Amino acid sequence: MRLQLIANEVWNGLRRNLSVVVSVVLVTFISLSFVGAAILLQMQINQMKGFWYDRAQVGIYFCGPVDSTATCTQTAATEEQVQAVRDVLDSGAIEPYVAAVEFEDRQLAYEHFMEQFSGTASAEFASPETMNEALWVRPTSPQDADLIREATSALPGVLEVRDQRALLEPIFQVLNTASLAAIGVAVLMLVAAVLLISTTIRLSAFSRKRELGIMRLVGASNRFIQTPFIIEGVVAALIGAVLAAGSVVALVHFFLQGYVAPMLQTIAIVTIDDALVVAPVLVGIGVLFAGVAAAVAIRRYLRI
Repeated sequence: MRLQLIANEVWNGLRRNLSVVVSVVLVTFISLSFVGAAILLQMQINQMKGFWYDRAQVGIYFCGPVDSTATCTQTAATEEQVQAVRDVLDSGAIEPYVAAVEFEDRQLAYEHFMEQFSGTASAEFASPETMNEALWVRPTSPQDADLIREATSALPGVLEVRDQRALLEPIFQVLNTASLAAIGVAVLMLVAAVLLISTTIRLSAFSRKRELGIMRLVGASNRFIQTPFIIEGVVAALIGAVLAAGSVVALVHFFLQGYVAPMLQTIAIVTIDDALVVAPVLVGIGVLFAGVAAAVAIRRYLRI
């Protein structure tokens, strides 16, 4: 009987303030969708880091005829200088940190350059003679790249030692910034949802002011009076959270896996399993925020 009475009170509250309840559902849905997008984006960043960092190489570029630096004197690196770099990489101190070494001569470097920049203005002036020979070194682990660079950058005939991770960092920084921006928008929307839940509690309490007075007169406990209002806020937020969780799963299934993944087969894309991990988190966040907001609002507005 008590549960049925509480259920009736919850239903009446939701029905009387339907427009505000719909607003809570929509704001919760949008805010938690941003939270889910931010979590998925962070998962994607971590997957891409693991994928690309494991494949990132260290390029040891040798001097060309026109290069003038501390280790280059406008003469091309000799075979002896190239071999000296190989000897350092094969030495007992460095060899454990090197997984593979591949030599790229000028002709091969030119072919790779044309594959990437064919049709551009730079390609018109490129020739095998303008390319630099290089050793491409794959470290045993991404952290070993710094050791390889320090051991070879000052050797005679070496123009530059370039870690490919440095090229990836700006991309990941942009993605991290986008993730933080999504979290910021989500926080603002969650604040709006909390305020709307408080408004819903106030309207429900005002519309049932006479009923609440009668409940107090007949000896109803504070917990019994509070419960329907808290459940109203939780139900509205739960609907929005479930919709947000569903949208996240749909985004991953139809867009990322159905459209993006076939186009970018060399990049690890977040999967449905990742989305199914995020979905209950969103529901939990929605219910938690709604429950706390409703409990605080009912004590403030009803003075119970």
